[in-house]
Order: sequence, then structure tokens, then C-alpha cells
Amino acid sequence: MRKRTSRGAWRSSAAARARRVLGAIAVCLGAVPVLAQVLPEEVERAFRQEVSPALALPKDEQARYGALAEQSLHAAGVLALGPQYVLVVDRNVKVQAAILYWLRVGEPPHYVGAAPVSTGRVGQFDHFETPAGVFAHTLANPDFRAEGTPNAKGILGYGAKGMRVYDFGWQDARQGWTPDGVSTMRLQMHATDPRVLEPRLGTPQSKGCIRIPATLNQLIDRLGLLDAEYELAADLVSTPWVLRRDRTPVLGAGRYLIVVETVRDERPAWSPAPDRRRDPP
Repeated sequence: MRKRTSRGAWRSSAAARARRVLGAIAVCLGAVPVLAQVLPEEVERAFRQEVSPALALPKDEQARYGALAEQSLHAAGVLALGPQYVLVVDRNVKVQAAILYWLRVGEPPHYVGAAPVSTGRVGQFDHFETPAGVFAHTLANPDFRAEGTPNAKGILGYGAKGMRVYDFGWQDARQGWTPDGVSTMRLQMHATDPRVLEPRLGTPQSKGCIRIPATLNQLIDRLGLLDAEYELAADLVSTPWVLRRDRTPVLGAGRYLIVVETVRDERPAWSPAPDRRRDPP
């Protein structure tokens, strides 16, 4: 495993070689490598035991988001040649949820679990609406880890030190401060300040990125649920520094974040708003 200080050297050499190999093997084929021992039922059990706060989707909603995941991948031209995990995020202001699925060719999507998130808050300068679509987690936009350094207001923007920051690159997004403006933003998925901002998950709060619970961040990171390309690089070239030493890669790691927006007349009971009385002043 590479140290934090070697990130630049690793990016400039190994990452370039990895992209060439992966371009020929994984990206073009859409293949998902079979990596390790952790089975879907074990991931589901770990989600129930470790992720907090969590949401309990009823069966009809599980089927609804599973169908949206498959439809989104098909519309994006993604051909799944093997099983894989995908993370679906509903950016609807009345939902604000992430739902994890295990997809298998020819079988219904398998629901793993769900948790509240925060996406882009429209109506304030420099805040974007989180873009919808299918976003690949690749070495072209290397991840990094939170430094754990507070800003001038004492906020840990990326969460506690060591939290994984998933980078999905520059994306076109609607400006939240103009009626029709569109420009580029850096789409990332990460933990957030545990004291001030995590209690607000379930409502739009970010500048366009996706904030998730620290426990969900740790689960995705430890099991490599979206690390198909990173693990392939580790096998074929060298281990990306950002991968954990103690990770246990899953069978059928994925590479896709899917952002959707459902149509809602009111907030669903399974995705309650955070208790504002618990927010710090």
C-alpha cells in the first residue's frame, strides 16, 4: 500500500499504466472482476449491523429503485457481464436517500440497504443541483482521504480524518443560483462533519456533492463495493495508495453511482426528515 505522500508519484506512473490496461480489459467490456470471499448475504448483514442512520424501504420501493437502477444503466449503454454492486441516490428533496443493490444478470435486483444523504441545495450561490445520471468510479479521477482539518468555522467538510472521498470527476450541473445556468462541478461522494452536518442528512445541504453517513462510507470502503477498477489495478499493476490495508473485497465489486429523481407529492414515511431539535445551534 502506498503512503499518503506518494500519491502524486503513483498517479503519474502506475495510474497511467493501469488506465491503459483497464481500458482494454474492464472499461470497454464493462466486466466486473471476481475478487474475494464476501458474499451478498454477508454484505446485507453487515449493512444492517453497521450502517447508522439507516432507512427501511418497503418492498414496493425496493422494487421501484431496483428497476430505476437497471433502466439507468441500460439508458447509459452500460452492459453488465457479471454481478456487481451499484449505489442509487435519489436527489428528490423529499427523499434524499442512497440505496445499495446487488445486480445479477437475468435476476431481479437484490436490495441490500438504504441510508439518508444530502445532495445539492438549490437557491444559494456556488451551490449546484446534484447531476442525475450514471457515473463511473474509475482511476481517471483518483480518490483521496480526508485530512480531518476543520475550516474556519470548525467544520470537517469531508468528515473525520481518513474517510474515503469518492471522486466521479467534473460533471455538468444546473446552477442553484440562476434560473437556467449550467456549468461544471466536481462530483464527489463523502462523509461529512459528524457533529454539525451528519445530523442533517436527509435534507439537501451540499454544494452538489453527495454526503453520506460515516458508517456507510466505511462499509463501502472496507468491502470495496465500488472498487472494481481499483482492485483490478491492484492485481495487474500496483495497489492504489487509497485502498485500505484491512479491506475485504467483495465478490462482484461494482463501479457505478446512479443518481435519480423520483416524483413525490409528499415525503415518504420511510425517509423521515431529520429532527431539527437535535441540530447544534
